[in-house]
Amino acid sequence: MRAFFAIALVGLFVNPILSSSATSLLSPYAGEESRQIKSLADSDIDDLLNGRGWGLAKAAELNGVPGPKHLLEMSSEIELSPEQVAAIKAVWSEMNAKAKSLGARYVELEKTLNDEFAAGHMSVGRLETLLNDISAVRTKLRFTHLAAHLESSPILTAKQLEQYNALRGYADSNPCAQIPEGHDPTMWKMHNGCD
Repeated sequence: MRAFFAIALVGLFVNPILSSSATSLLSPYAGEESRQIKSLADSDIDDLLNGRGWGLAKAAELNGVPGPKHLLEMSSEIELSPEQVAAIKAVWSEMNAKAKSLGARYVELEKTLNDEFAAGHMSVGRLETLLNDISAVRTKLRFTHLAAHLESSPILTAKQLEQYNALRGYADSNPCAQIPEGHDPTMWKMHNGCD
């Protein structure tokens, strides 16, 4: 009987250790192997193909330099004049067309990278070429989004700029404390580094 209790006690201590060790071996990427393009979630692909910011303009946005899309969405709240709306729409249209084209190219290159690894055809030389191409397109895409912020901001008055930042939740030094209306909470938290 004592042997049974001794074995039972050892089992109580060993099972959690084995269980936690097996759990720690799981990759944080587990479940992503079924993605069409392993390095991009469906939401990433959708953002890229539709010209959305994909978080590439945070350096401007979070430093008080708004982009055209959000300005147009908030035109009545910050009282944009018809002339301001027309000017910002022009900036947005040009940016959106470029971003869609570059986003499609980025997705295409990531798919090529993915497919060549999947087929076992990747070489070191080909990898370097693809990564350089991907980096160049990402740089152009980021430039496109950030440049649109730079072009939009001077169209605003100081008061409109202040209203914009307050309404977006940037008046509070903690962007995680208040998620602006119309934003997906999960994406907002991810883009702002919230836990």
